[in-house]
Amino acid sequence: MRQRFNNLVEFWRFLIQRFLADRGANNAAALTYTTLFAVVPMMTVTFAMLSAVPAFQGTGEQIQSFIFRNFIPSAGETLQEYLRDFTEQARQLTWIGVAVLAVTAFWMLVTIEKAFNTIWRVRQPRRGVSSFLLYWAILSLGPILLGAGFAVSTYIASLSLVSGPDALLGTKTAFKFMPLLFSVAAFTLLYATVPNARVPLKHAFLGGVFTAVLFEAAKALFSLYVRLFPGYQLIYGAFATVPLFLLWIYLSWFLVLFGAELVCNLASSPQWRKQSMPRLLVVLGILRVFHERQRSGLKVRHRDVQRQGWLLPEHEWEEVLEFLEQRQLVAPTTAGAWVLSRDLGQYSMEQLLSHSPWPLPRLSQLPEQLDEPWYPALRNALEQLHAQQEALFEGSLADWLHPVAE
Repeated sequence: MRQRFNNLVEFWRFLIQRFLADRGANNAAALTYTTLFAVVPMMTVTFAMLSAVPAFQGTGEQIQSFIFRNFIPSAGETLQEYLRDFTEQARQLTWIGVAVLAVTAFWMLVTIEKAFNTIWRVRQPRRGVSSFLLYWAILSLGPILLGAGFAVSTYIASLSLVSGPDALLGTKTAFKFMPLLFSVAAFTLLYATVPNARVPLKHAFLGGVFTAVLFEAAKALFSLYVRLFPGYQLIYGAFATVPLFLLWIYLSWFLVLFGAELVCNLASSPQWRKQSMPRLLVVLGILRVFHERQRSGLKVRHRDVQRQGWLLPEHEWEEVLEFLEQRQLVAPTTAGAWVLSRDLGQYSMEQLLSHSPWPLPRLSQLPEQLDEPWYPALRNALEQLHAQQEALFEGSLADWLHPVAE
């Protein structure tokens, strides 16, 4: 039990470090800025898509009311009136204005994907047709699916077995959890589809539940703060809704990005996080897998390296590949596979070390044993190197700065 607790603490410490290294707070601020400009275009596109389906007439306004009532903790009615006025004015734009709104909505989706790709260490974002189709599906099919789900929920809620005098026990209570279920579904879909990487559905669902629960807790705390500390109204007056809205958007994106870090690192092995293997050993281990599979005419994927015992997470795999590709040692093929692109018999260890961006490991960082054929010779060479380095630089710093003339 104590070991599990220590592993859990280590995992959350590792997760917070990754979130800070990925500049999660700064990315949340950038997404807040983008959302401020894109919220009206997104609402306009959503209402336009829903109004195109006769069965969904008026559903857009119902969805908007549902969202502001359940997901925005304070001043929702005032803000809803502002956005409704903006949206009504946006509907009277010309085709050029509509095109500008569509570009703004696309810009928001691109910014979201960039933030997620940063977390997943994706080196090749979506481009061309695949990127356009994804964004178009979100802007076109998303509102329709949302309207269909909302219409079904409204129909079920109107049944006598749910809301009538003969309602089944617990149905009204169950419908109180509908906002939470919608949040879980939305976050799960976001984590599973937006990153340009393979995300297990189980991990996306766990991240969706985690973020949705945090979201509900943040909403309750935010509402409590607004009620107990109304000093912001004395400062901003009637304009107080805007800074509150910006603060809530920033907090929401902060939670979404932190949940994304959780989803990304759920696939990270606890043993790998604890052993913190020096990067030089990782590079040599991966090159050994490349060399062996090249002899058999096979390509290399991340899972092939993991099967050989190198349980490195996705982001470190991408970092090593980036270095090897820069040195023209490996090249990408199709479907995320890689192959050797250079004869390792004509490439020396000295060349690899001289161009490596990572420092040579200290002896204290080396494991006692490693199941790799090259490790004993490498450990012996590093021991000799460090011994010679100590002998050459053993003098005090004062003697080096002011040598005594012999």
